[in-house]
Amino acid sequence: MPYRAEYIWIDGTDPTPHLRSKTKIVPDGADLPIWGFDGSSTNQAPGSASDCVLRPVFSCPDPIRGGDDVLVMAEVLNTDMSPHESNTRAACAAVAEKFAGQEPLFGIEQEYTFFKDGRPFGWPSGGFPAPQGGYYCGVGADEIFGRDIVEAHTEACMTAGLGISGTNAEVMMGQWEYQIGPLSPLEVSDQIWVSRWLLYRVAEDFDVAATLDPKPVQGDWNGAGAHTNFSTKAMREGYDAIITACEALGKRATEHVESYGYGIERRLTGLHETAPWTEYSYGVSDRGASVRIPWQVEKDQKGYIEDRRPNANCDPYVVTRLITDTCCSALEG
Repeated sequence: MPYRAEYIWIDGTDPTPHLRSKTKIVPDGADLPIWGFDGSSTNQAPGSASDCVLRPVFSCPDPIRGGDDVLVMAEVLNTDMSPHESNTRAACAAVAEKFAGQEPLFGIEQEYTFFKDGRPFGWPSGGFPAPQGGYYCGVGADEIFGRDIVEAHTEACMTAGLGISGTNAEVMMGQWEYQIGPLSPLEVSDQIWVSRWLLYRVAEDFDVAATLDPKPVQGDWNGAGAHTNFSTKAMREGYDAIITACEALGKRATEHVESYGYGIERRLTGLHETAPWTEYSYGVSDRGASVRIPWQVEKDQKGYIEDRRPNANCDPYVVTRLITDTCCSALEG
């Protein structure tokens, strides 16, 4: 029997790309084919030469439709099969292959905010809720809004076989987080994009929107990040490699921050559990640092680090490429 394949790709919208998708009916027993789309409608091609190519790179069961249907993460190519200029996966793949021997692993904490009728979900009409704080990992109808959507999204990710490892309510009312990983650079990036698509798609059924805006509400409210946990084999075996990685990130701090998501200066203000975007620091158990070394890592003298700078709207292919290249190059030397 034919099955449905939902092809998902990243468009060319600037400064923050959007997800797009469309459905292909695939004959029974057939492999997922290369497909195409109108790049002039996705900011990826002019109308006079509008064809772009979709090449499947990751697939998983479709938890929305069920049955034999699948979700397909695809990378965008030009018609000569070269990577499209909007394709950030190709560069990530090259770096991941170069440093595969160091066994880099990532866990990404994806924060997001639900919106309904133009304001964060649960916020009173024409006003503000109680100050943030009690909402973090909270329970109760006076503090938590959207849990039914979160549970549906979590179940969808699990059914799809994604490496989701946890969820929690965040500091601001209507804000949540889930984690994907630990996985290799390409695996975690592919799965973050698919999990984002599932978040948007599941929220549709509740007539609620999910946004990755890094500062969805101006003022004394937490922004939304994608804290990125990272380790290599050497880091998982010894503390010297932890410090080497932290020092290396500091030497390329500007390059990283400029590539960690649009609007980062609105979020990394030095307040609300962030370091200023213009400064670099690392420290043990310090959520006000650019990079945090968990206390257990210092105690065990091995483990991982958490780069707290990436925005919720970051491109995981770019973030994992930069961190892998920076840290693995330093550890290789």
